[in-house]
Amino acid sequence: MLGNLREKLSKTRSAFKQRLDALVKSGKPREEILDDLAEALILADVGVATTEKIIDSLRVRTRKTDGFPEIREALKADLVERLSRGTAAASTVDAPPAAKPAVWLIVGVNGGGKTTTIAKLARRFRDEGRSVGLAAADTFRAAAQEQLAVWGERLGLDVIKGRYGGDPASVAFDAVQHALRKGLDLVLVDTAGRVHTNANLMLELEKITRILGRELPGAPHEILLILDATIGQNALVQAREFLKVSGITGLVLTKLDGTAKGGIVVAIADELGLPIKFIGTGEGAEDLIDFSPAAFVDALFE
Repeated sequence: MLGNLREKLSKTRSAFKQRLDALVKSGKPREEILDDLAEALILADVGVATTEKIIDSLRVRTRKTDGFPEIREALKADLVERLSRGTAAASTVDAPPAAKPAVWLIVGVNGGGKTTTIAKLARRFRDEGRSVGLAAADTFRAAAQEQLAVWGERLGLDVIKGRYGGDPASVAFDAVQHALRKGLDLVLVDTAGRVHTNANLMLELEKITRILGRELPGAPHEILLILDATIGQNALVQAREFLKVSGITGLVLTKLDGTAKGGIVVAIADELGLPIKFIGTGEGAEDLIDFSPAAFVDALFE
């Protein structure tokens, strides 16, 4: 997996490693190295606030050395620690609730890779022998339900749909009822891509959550926010707004193969303290992987 991850993160690694290699050869004293390192982190979209925390940490960790190799290893250790915050929480498919099905609500803005991520999750869990149902609760966007239905047909999975312009919460309700009748292990609920500033759509999301909880105690067991890594700091802005209303339990960062600013992963983990459950690194079905802080950092440096 690490080799594949290195390849997928090549744009971020290339830009970041080029600056690190220059520091190796610079022969500068520690404080100047740390200043240059701060610039490299900010350019990788780690963000000013998180970068300042990292540099302060490195000053403590490396106070007895001026050597760049030691600073580099201290940086790797610091990044792993930051990325590990919140990652201990197990996914409910790995630790299922007492009563089936587990219900995952998938949220995010349009264009972030939400429906593709649902298809990748569905295929993964189907291939692991779990029975999966899909709920096409995006009743607002043209062809959204058809798009999910196509994936369902390809994967041989049931897709519960509603009428366009209808109540998304009723689609989620019907999907849970269907899953209970068939004894499914997991229901993945697609929702309308919502701009986080649209109050009506955010209220609709709260309604879906409320209906699911009433129909099946404890549901939704996961609320995963899909964030497009290519939009950088705007992804952090989106996440803050979604957190205000929807009880996010975990994050999925998509399109990491398409950006030279993958440092946004560090900023999001550091500021939000939420587990990053999966990362998307391409269009292929295999390009959604469990997030490992150590593997991610190794792929950036090696």
